[in-house]
Amino acid sequence: MAIPSHERRPRFVAIQGVRTWMSWIVVVPFALWAGVRLSGFEPGWPWVPAVAGTPYAAGAAAVALALACLLRRWAAGAVALASVLAMGVAVLPRALPDGPPAARGPALRVLAANLLVGKADTDELMALVARTRPDVLALQELTPAAMRRLEAAGLRRTLRHAVTRPRDGVGGSAVYARHPLEAGEAIDLGGFGQVRAWLRHPGGERVEIVSVHPCAPNRAERLPCWRAGLAALPRAGGELRVLAGDFNATLDHVPMRDLLASGYRDAAEVTGHGLRATWPQWSRRPGVTIDHVLADERMAVRAFEVLPLRGTDHRPVFAELSLPRGG
Repeated sequence: MAIPSHERRPRFVAIQGVRTWMSWIVVVPFALWAGVRLSGFEPGWPWVPAVAGTPYAAGAAAVALALACLLRRWAAGAVALASVLAMGVAVLPRALPDGPPAARGPALRVLAANLLVGKADTDELMALVARTRPDVLALQELTPAAMRRLEAAGLRRTLRHAVTRPRDGVGGSAVYARHPLEAGEAIDLGGFGQVRAWLRHPGGERVEIVSVHPCAPNRAERLPCWRAGLAALPRAGGELRVLAGDFNATLDHVPMRDLLASGYRDAAEVTGHGLRATWPQWSRRPGVTIDHVLADERMAVRAFEVLPLRGTDHRPVFAELSLPRGG
């Protein structure tokens, strides 16, 4: 039996209303996310850990756009499209390699690894050192026991120069190198040590190396320590610098964007590998990119890799850089 027209009309209006509300419910969260991400304002916890998932939010915003179009809610679709474009501008350059590097100076090969309170597999790390042949190795969460194992395995025979600050727990760090090192003033905040060392390259260049490891922003009360640890890192300019290690931050965090704006480039982003997750390793949870090699913008980035390492929750990162001639 046909439904009378005067009864069909309210039902149609109700269905349309449900579609409208459904479309806005899925679109608005990503619009707010995009707005905050691009604003330069960074709220506190839990936004700080959440914003690391911006690449995933960009993908979800695209799904929201498709749903709004499927429901023919064009106003919501327009907002969703703006959100996708806004987050795409922030995220897509990480997957697109830059042009050929300009610097043609001597090479500087940098490997960085978080050892998970010294638990990383010693033999596998030594194999990575043998394969990548780094000039510099930056270690985080280096314990005294882990340092003894690594040096017994021959690390100091391969990388003869070192500035080390091992500690029990998560706060130890070190820089090992093939070339002479001069210790700089370490950064020590909240129990997280970040070794600084000046490397004298055979080509004559002097480069500061920082083994980066600020506090993790995993709780609200840790945010001030996290921000202070990143703010204490040296800005680019003047002397050449390379910052390498576990930043506990992605390129979507304001302190990281401030660092880059001072004159650094992220090696992963330059080579189109900026969406490769580095933490957590060996886990089903979505990964984020918090381990980086930041190089002075006067350096060329020739190669970048994210590598496996048993015994730790972080993936080591490796970059091959070229120093500017006369740097």
